[in-house]
Amino acid sequence: MHKNKPVAGYHLLMILSAVDGEFNVKEDMVIREWLAEQFPFVVDLDREMEVLSALDKNDYMIHFQKCMADFYEDSTEEERNELIQFAIDLVKADNKITREENLFLDELFCEWTETSIE
Repeated sequence: MHKNKPVAGYHLLMILSAVDGEFNVKEDMVIREWLAEQFPFVVDLDREMEVLSALDKNDYMIHFQKCMADFYEDSTEEERNELIQFAIDLVKADNKITREENLFLDELFCEWTETSIE
């Protein structure tokens, strides 16, 4: 497993948690669960948070797409499906799915499911 796959997945989930402008404890718990299962490497999460915090909200989709490509490159179909399930759990964690969350989730689902069919 390459180190950039878990980092890319972390970035994907963190962006999904941020696009609605709110972050709650239930979303945090979903991300923590994913981290506990996925991080075999010692990764500086503070550094990754700095990278994410520096992103302008208008750049979320561009960064999200880059992270999707990075994760896809180093993952199996099963790992992508697992991350999609975590992404779904994340956006549902606060019992509401915003238009922004739906847009990013659709981007993830469409890109990975269409790519895996080819």
